[in-house]
Amino acid sequence: MKIGDIEVIPVADGKGVEVAAEILSRPGVDDPFACHREHFNADGTWELPVGAFCVRTGDRVVLVDAGLGDFDNGKYSGGGLLDSLREHGITPGDVTDVVFTHLHFDHIGWATNNGGIVFPNAVHRVHRADWEHFVTGPAAGRETVDKLSPLEPRLELFDADFTIAPGIDARHTPGHTPGSTVYVVSSQGRRALLLGDVAHSVVQLSEPDWQVVWDIDPVAASAVRNRLADEVADTEDLLGAAHFPQLRFGRVVTTDGPRRFVAV
Repeated sequence: MKIGDIEVIPVADGKGVEVAAEILSRPGVDDPFACHREHFNADGTWELPVGAFCVRTGDRVVLVDAGLGDFDNGKYSGGGLLDSLREHGITPGDVTDVVFTHLHFDHIGWATNNGGIVFPNAVHRVHRADWEHFVTGPAAGRETVDKLSPLEPRLELFDADFTIAPGIDARHTPGHTPGSTVYVVSSQGRRALLLGDVAHSVVQLSEPDWQVVWDIDPVAASAVRNRLADEVADTEDLLGAAHFPQLRFGRVVTTDGPRRFVAV
């Protein structure tokens, strides 16, 4: 995918399987999936791709999120991200920057492996609010601390929106997590928004009140999601997210009906 003169590459790592009714909800509706069964399996399960995006701009190779890693718990399984990068001629040593949308386990898996930094030449960046919540705060889990602590010599925390590299900007979008961040890729008048988990399902871009149990602040998460969807609606702006089917980009359109996501 080209955004102007910047290349954005979806890189698959694995997948997860959830029971949709246990994760997604719509207040006041008993069967929220009735109008959207095409997005879920007949048995009510929901398959979530897990991956990341690699952005090449100038001499920078920026990895947005780091997938599940070498991981399989019977429900989620990863391991393909490094091979996905190599298919595009990118080795771990080529990556100059790793930026996290947030620090849930399925976005940090290849940050380290067996205690070693997987992308040894990269600066790693995350919003300070997420680092303090997941790594140094009282609610920090041991697995996350062990996974991320080795990054500290190559870690930079941020607490304001800023430009990471030419054409890549960080935009704080709290709700899913305290430091949830969207990365905006822009070049030659075109834009793509890498959403992280601002939206887990494309259905959430057409249903303004759908929620997921993983949002730390559901009200704030819904407000952010709807604000972004309205911002890009009926424009040429593209949206991508780590759990969208096939990691495909799409647009939000409102012609001939309610707001909805259309893959490109």
